[in-house]
Amino acid sequence: MLTVLKVGGGLGRGVGDDALRALCTTLGALGERHPLLVVPGGAWFADAVREADRRFGLPATTSHRMAVLGMEQFGWLLSELIPGAERSAEPRVRAGRTTVLLPGALALGSLPASWQVTSDSIAAWVAADAGAGRLVLVKEVDGLFADWPPRGEPLPRLTVAELAAVRPGGVDAYLPTALANTSFETWVISGRDPRRLTELLDRGTCVGTRIA
Repeated sequence: MLTVLKVGGGLGRGVGDDALRALCTTLGALGERHPLLVVPGGAWFADAVREADRRFGLPATTSHRMAVLGMEQFGWLLSELIPGAERSAEPRVRAGRTTVLLPGALALGSLPASWQVTSDSIAAWVAADAGAGRLVLVKEVDGLFADWPPRGEPLPRLTVAELAAVRPGGVDAYLPTALANTSFETWVISGRDPRRLTELLDRGTCVGTRIA
């Protein structure tokens, strides 16, 4: 079963270099035994686009395109940190190696050009386009929470309709729409402890939030 895995940009700026390196090492090992397509978040590259948009009032289509190119920059970094990783401009994988998607050339015409659409929704679009069986959004927090900033334990399970109603922090506002009428399972988990990702891919469950 193909897993599309979005590595959140917050992991590139909020949890330290060692945590990101540890996650990437795990991704390399998991790609040897699981079909794995990594969609990069925007990280500090998208932050630079947000700042440029704030200063210059860019058209939505321009800032959206620049943000996608920011994802591509983070993808190049991830592909260097993941042992044996392969880069691809298309949502495809090669058996035995983790593939990092470089999304700059993707035609995302079905997604609106808006800051409500971030790499979360783009990863959902990729998962649907690639026929994935699972989408995993790897964040710097343990899952989705009813309150933001997060407190207590993450919500263990949500339907897409509940996701739209609760509108939890930590994912983009368009994600419920992007997940509508999809058949794959979706998880939001922490990347701070790579063992959770290993447990999810090897056993089918782990600590986090499942959206179904």
